[in-house]
Amino acid sequence: MTGTATRYLYLTRHGEASPDESELTESGRRQAVLLGERLRDSPLTAVHHGPLPRAAQTARLIGEQLDGVPLRASEEAGDYIPYLPQPHELPPESADSMVARLAEFPAREREQGPELAREALVRFTGPVDGEQPRHELLVTHNFLTGWLVRDALDAPKWRWMGLYHANAALTVIRYEPGRPASVLLYNDTGHLPTELRAACFPAGLPV
Repeated sequence: MTGTATRYLYLTRHGEASPDESELTESGRRQAVLLGERLRDSPLTAVHHGPLPRAAQTARLIGEQLDGVPLRASEEAGDYIPYLPQPHELPPESADSMVARLAEFPAREREQGPELAREALVRFTGPVDGEQPRHELLVTHNFLTGWLVRDALDAPKWRWMGLYHANAALTVIRYEPGRPASVLLYNDTGHLPTELRAACFPAGLPV
């Protein structure tokens, strides 16, 4: 049979990156290892990751804690703007500032992002062949995580904005045939000690 199995998509943002984003910090490496240890007994069959160094390094460190789960680089898992909203779609009081903020990003991320986002939905949330559930981890970035959670909740397309995901936190979405997607876990940092959670959030939050 085709497209009959349940898909479990595990989502995480890369570990904390250096200021130039060329690699993970020591805290970022620890975050990745601890997430891998948390997932060690999960029935993962693949770890997908974006092509940028901070995502690739996070995936590698997670993979080292797992038992032979393959790593698969993917452009769709990269860092880009998934949807460019029009001003009329946004809250009137913040539309101008939100549009101006998006305009600051590189043209490539703005122009190619929407098509990559559509491809990501097909690749990571589409139907699964067979009868056995599929469990896969996607190591990506804040924007794509927000886009996938927004889609699972059937929220307006612009609402990927404002969904924050901590470094190396864990989100799990279930895609069960014939039913709406279910966000089973969101932005969970229970595997990280306090000092590594604090590095993920704005100062002053009780983490």
